Amino acid sequence: MSYLLLKYAHVAAVIASFALFFLRGMWMMRASDRLTARWVRVVPHVVDTVLLASAIALAMMTAQYPFVQSWLTAKVIALPVYIALGTVAIRRGRTRRARIIAWFMALIVFGYIIAVARTRVPLPWDI
Repeated sequence: MSYLLLKYAHVAAVIASFALFFLRGMWMMRASDRLTARWVRVVPHVVDTVLLASAIALAMMTAQYPFVQSWLTAKVIALPVYIALGTVAIRRGRTRRARIIAWFMALIVFGYIIAVARTRVPLPWDI
């Protein structure tokens, strides 16, 4: 598989993952029944699997690995934070307020991951 095709697949998965998370967050704030639709529970997992698989393939293809390159290490550390906040935001938050706060925090972490990916530095605001 070519690098460019893999990179475009990864970027498309990033966009789809963000769009689905944003949409689900909006539905969560409106207490919409759409959150219980089967496709809403399945499609994000498929997209995130493509995202993770393409990330691993890109790392292997370019020989850039977490815990070797600091910017990839930062992304790998931020990823479980994003996942945990997203889980609280969409499902596990005890109150609507807690879910909304977690959703906003997850969006900030997502933005950080994108900034690190684009700048390839762990502290992109220092550039």
